[in-house]
Amino acid sequence: MSRCWKLKAIDEPVVRETASRAGLLPMPLARVLALRGHLAPDEIEEFLNPRLAGLSDPFLLPDMQEAVSRIWKAIDADETITVFGDYDVDGVTAAALLTRILAALAADVKPFIPDRLDEGYGLSQEALDRCLEEHSSSLVVTVDCGTNAAESIACAQANGIDVIVTDHHEPDEHPATAFALVNPKCACPEPGRGGAVPNLENLSGVGIAFKLVHALLKSGREAGRAVAGNVDLRDYLDLAAFGTVADIVPLTGENRIIVRHGLATLDATKWEGLRALKAVSGMHGEADTYHLGFQLGPRINAAGRIGQPMQALRLLTTDDPAEAREIATLLNRTNLERRKLEQGMADEAFAEIDEYFDPRKHFGLVVAHEGWHPGVVGIVASRVSRHYNRPAIVMGIDEEGNTRGSCRSIAEFDVLEGLRACDPHLVKYGGHKMAAGVELSVDFLEAFKSAFNAEASARLKALDLAPVQHIDAKVSGDELDWKFYEQLKRLHPFGQDNPEPVWALHGIELSGKPRVVGQNHLKFSVASGGRKFDAIAFNYPLEQLPAGKLDLAFTLKENTWNGNTNLQLQVKDIRSGASASI
Repeated sequence: MSRCWKLKAIDEPVVRETASRAGLLPMPLARVLALRGHLAPDEIEEFLNPRLAGLSDPFLLPDMQEAVSRIWKAIDADETITVFGDYDVDGVTAAALLTRILAALAADVKPFIPDRLDEGYGLSQEALDRCLEEHSSSLVVTVDCGTNAAESIACAQANGIDVIVTDHHEPDEHPATAFALVNPKCACPEPGRGGAVPNLENLSGVGIAFKLVHALLKSGREAGRAVAGNVDLRDYLDLAAFGTVADIVPLTGENRIIVRHGLATLDATKWEGLRALKAVSGMHGEADTYHLGFQLGPRINAAGRIGQPMQALRLLTTDDPAEAREIATLLNRTNLERRKLEQGMADEAFAEIDEYFDPRKHFGLVVAHEGWHPGVVGIVASRVSRHYNRPAIVMGIDEEGNTRGSCRSIAEFDVLEGLRACDPHLVKYGGHKMAAGVELSVDFLEAFKSAFNAEASARLKALDLAPVQHIDAKVSGDELDWKFYEQLKRLHPFGQDNPEPVWALHGIELSGKPRVVGQNHLKFSVASGGRKFDAIAFNYPLEQLPAGKLDLAFTLKENTWNGNTNLQLQVKDIRSGASASI
């Protein structure tokens, strides 16, 4: 489907004022700041220069004091503390972060990650039983899970085992009654402590774990514990940034602070596992969110998806370089296996949907096949949702007829509300507005497909779902120099709620002959404003390139090849230069 280009609207006097307040920032960049609501001088300064001093008091989070007191009590009494994580990047980095800090504080700590295929998501009874059988702990601290595991936690606590939950997921009607429930979405932080109460609801699972260890260290130092003074929390910012980016939470507020400083920490990381992971993924240059989300993250996720989650955790907790290299190599192979599975499932899903898809009738897409790997359905659901611009659910059916899968949505549709409307057909479900998990019996599959499409149709039918290419600002070739790029870097890190700006060049000419590289990627050069730029358009067939002058929508990148570094236009969309202006 062709895209409609839309220039984001903002009053130009506001842009000029923003440029002045930001220290004469180039106008296109000032336009981005203004579009994203950074208008006052203090807001601009906070955004462009996020400081660790801007992190809030961790004790603003609910039940934090109870959690910290109980953990110090366990450390003093030499109790075994189990850190119970999850198998995605957020859960693994959170478990690694907390395990490392507790070990540095002289705790007897043992980490645990459930098996996705056999024990399901989160703090299930099966996973908790195996965890306690292996570790014989008197205190379990969850990360990135546990808020709604009411039955499992009640059972544990009835048997004399305290459970501290640290989590960021939405609570249901009856959240768990844990020893402490550290989740900003479960209670309002206490007002009046440290000034205005910050918005902490956007923290990831590893973000909440980071606040817990911050509170532990703060309380330990205030109590004069020498062991707390030996830990520098800045060394762990790369782990916190990794999980934060991979969990696609908004990169604003505290998340922006954590990620900006965590990326700098990652460049010189002290953790052998991250060094090895960077090496096998081919990562080079300064770390950015792309590296975390698309190079390092998939290799950690692959371990959980294919069934080796503890290997990923071992990678991030080992201090042995040889072991780190061995595990990183294993995860790299696992990721290649995951990619093959994903492509095969995606091909089948697209073929099935294409047979019936009518954009006027089908608004909620559900596809399920026997034998589809449950660890890969979420990635395929994301691809289906992006391709059709519809909420999509992809599920695998096992031999017993249990149908489990993942949902991915679009901004206009809250998929969790959509699932609630289909509750009579489901065994269980949970998640948030953009992503969720779901389980049902194959006997209810057809009824569920119909009900989900009906719910999505009711909410989306009146909307224009044609794909849009949003443009942050129009630029000219003479503006795109290294000075502009260095100023652009001040807007990093890019991600959820702070997307990389998309620029538009109009009426430009090809310079030389385009060529196809890799797997159907188009590489070419263009001339604009008296300057020449290299450009690349991924998955863009040569035959679709318009004749004559072109309009390009693109992001600006630094590209190094054969020892030469230049600015490159990473193309998002191409249209004829004769198209209607935006």
